[in-house]
Amino acid sequence: MAEGVTAETEASGGKILLGDPVPWFSARTITGAQVDLHVEAGRWVVLCFLGSLADRRAMAELATILAEAARFREDHCVFYGILSEMPADAPVLASISGPAMGYIVDDAGDIIRAYGAEGAPRTIVLDPLLRAVANVSFDDPNGHGQMVTTFLQQLPEVGASAGVPLTAPVLIVPRVFEFELCDALVDLYERNGGEDSGFLLDQDGRTATVIDHRLKRRQDLVLVDPETRAILRDRIARRLLPAIERFFQFRATRMDRYMISCYDAELGGHFFRHRDNVNAGARHRRFAVSLNLNNDYDGCDLRCPEFGRQTYRAPAGGAIVFSCGMLHEVTPVTRGRRYAFVPFLYGEEDAAVREAMNARLEAGETHYVGGHDRLYPEA
Repeated sequence: MAEGVTAETEASGGKILLGDPVPWFSARTITGAQVDLHVEAGRWVVLCFLGSLADRRAMAELATILAEAARFREDHCVFYGILSEMPADAPVLASISGPAMGYIVDDAGDIIRAYGAEGAPRTIVLDPLLRAVANVSFDDPNGHGQMVTTFLQQLPEVGASAGVPLTAPVLIVPRVFEFELCDALVDLYERNGGEDSGFLLDQDGRTATVIDHRLKRRQDLVLVDPETRAILRDRIARRLLPAIERFFQFRATRMDRYMISCYDAELGGHFFRHRDNVNAGARHRRFAVSLNLNNDYDGCDLRCPEFGRQTYRAPAGGAIVFSCGMLHEVTPVTRGRRYAFVPFLYGEEDAAVREAMNARLEAGETHYVGGHDRLYPEA
């Protein structure tokens, strides 16, 4: 069932033109799998708006597309059939569903209307940046099924989707922390240990921290000592913020999450693809910082699926900075432990947003109190 549509584009609710970014939506498939469209980026996405499968035409068009089902795989192209009502043969559709194929019942019509498919069944194909690259009506004079299957047959591998190599908009800044500081932070973690790290999730309009080792396996040590926090704040303000302001044209004035994170190969450390600012309790976040404290490990690199399979790593003492709106993942660590300092940066207007979002936090979540997150003394 459809759970909501986020208007991420002016195309929402009208005709989607080729090249348009499409509106995001969240829904569950008929098998109960959660679909958040924004996480599907980084591969081709086929959205087939079928209407009702009681219509023989819809069944015929679906059968034509399913003849190409071998092309649907997680690392290349995924397929979602959007239905206006629960089909009589739902068990059959459920039996052929999987990680790269699913069916969503949008009985309220929110997704269908947002994509301009109300009363006009069609297939819309998205590129790895979730922009429309094909929009084929069932009534297309050239034949819907033939056009869609031909398009699917010609799709390049994701890494070649743009025709030229892509590089994610990440900033790598070396020498932010001196090696002695890195070693001291690693030693602090090893003496005190960390706790299981969760992630924010919106459920029924509330934001709560959940732990799911299938999606994230990491341990964190929160730094509470004022002197340690002051040292880290000083290094970030002196050595990293000027680069962010120069290259990203953003002046960060606030920072939260003073913590050392640890991805441990023995525990299967990793973090599945996600964005850092889509939940109500995280909308204030502008830039993520991942500052490596060591380099004696394998794997555990940053990947930004919207821009290909390339991975990124900062040297020990150096930082990677990227927009919190960018889809990213931390690949599994295969040897050793990776330690990192992982704060978020934001500004004055964002602090007001964060305070307003206190009302959306689930009971037991830490509420924001302004002031402690300042990077500079208050004027």
